[in-house]
Amino acid sequence: MAGKDIIAMSQKELKRLHIIHKILDRRLKQIDAAELLELCAKQISRITGRVREEGDKGIIHRSRGEPSHNTTPKKKKDKIIRLYKEKYNDFGPLLASEKLFEMDKLKISDETLRNWLIAEGLWIKNRKCKKHRRWRERKHFFGEMEQVDGSHHDWFEGRGPKCVLMGHIDDATSNVYARFFKYEGTFPFMDSFKRYIKKYGIPHSVYLDMHSTYKSPKKPTIEDQLEQREPLSEVERALKELGVEVIHARSPQAKGRVERLFRTFQDRVIKEMRLKGIKTIEEANKFLEYYLPIFNKRFSVQALEEGDLHRPLEKGVDLDAILCIKTDHPLRNDFTIAHDKKLYQILDSVRAKKLTVEERINGRMLITYEGEKLKYKEITRRPARKEVKKPYIFKIKKVVTPAADHPWRGHKVRYSHINTCSQKEKVAQKEKGLLLPKP
Repeated sequence: MAGKDIIAMSQKELKRLHIIHKILDRRLKQIDAAELLELCAKQISRITGRVREEGDKGIIHRSRGEPSHNTTPKKKKDKIIRLYKEKYNDFGPLLASEKLFEMDKLKISDETLRNWLIAEGLWIKNRKCKKHRRWRERKHFFGEMEQVDGSHHDWFEGRGPKCVLMGHIDDATSNVYARFFKYEGTFPFMDSFKRYIKKYGIPHSVYLDMHSTYKSPKKPTIEDQLEQREPLSEVERALKELGVEVIHARSPQAKGRVERLFRTFQDRVIKEMRLKGIKTIEEANKFLEYYLPIFNKRFSVQALEEGDLHRPLEKGVDLDAILCIKTDHPLRNDFTIAHDKKLYQILDSVRAKKLTVEERINGRMLITYEGEKLKYKEITRRPARKEVKKPYIFKIKKVVTPAADHPWRGHKVRYSHINTCSQKEKVAQKEKGLLLPKP
């Protein structure tokens, strides 16, 4: 209505105002109004008195339009936004709030920071429509299953070489172990798994993908088919010797826990190493020794059942003799074997058809027979072969004989006598028309 202030009220306030008017008109008791509005009688009395003095606007809460008591000062907000643009421009709100408190002593909740960044256009909500998948329950015991995989990424953001992070995450507790390597292969896996065993023990099972390092691409031989077995990769062979069950994932989503770990590390660890100026694999591995205990303390969970299924390594077991690459080669009559395009002389006397070459993680190479180490030396010089000149082969040209009806044969018969006749005979034959000139 013109000339009167417009008061904006919510439906809740309109409902309260309707009840309060009934109290003022003496058509409803305050105790009954308290039950209807689910308020105490004292609160109803206070609201009624305010509406009687101020009119309908007395129903509105006094704090409406007023700044919150815990509002962040504008000066502090401007400083946080400035620091985010300068130092943490690609950090997520949660990680940025942690670093602001850790390094700049500015405490701010991640939700508040997220709202500020969205308002400033520095952060965008990104919700993807996910494909429906069946949820798999976690394993119940620590050490029951270990998910292992490698993550190829530019971990140093151009400050150093590209490398691979070999990550281990326990399925029951999300406890993480990781280490950087130059590439993803048999030796990096065995090296990281050896360090994992020394720290925690031998797990009950390992969950791997179908990478050729972990799953042999070879086709089964006739012997394999007869014995109903599949060819094993060196990783599968080593884990079998350790009594570890190997499970292969058919899709990345099947081992989603380790995949999510890599996504988290590519967001957090990269920025942590950037702040510390790390640019080599050696520096990164030292950083992980300090960082992983803090990460596990914060993000690991309690297992459903108490107990640890990691087995301690038995005494007398040579872990290096298991976690290595083993290759069988035939022993020649001169007690030599060929390996990796090199020839080695066996110095020990041994009766065997095949010997095993073991390539260790530390770079050593051993030649063994039934577990016993053999002495050997590399043959670096071989007698040079004499060059034999090939004899010249004379080729006999093939004589082509014309066919019987070839025109050349008629000319040959008709004119073959020219050279044998005398000059007088030639003139006489020419006069008689018996001798024709050559065509």
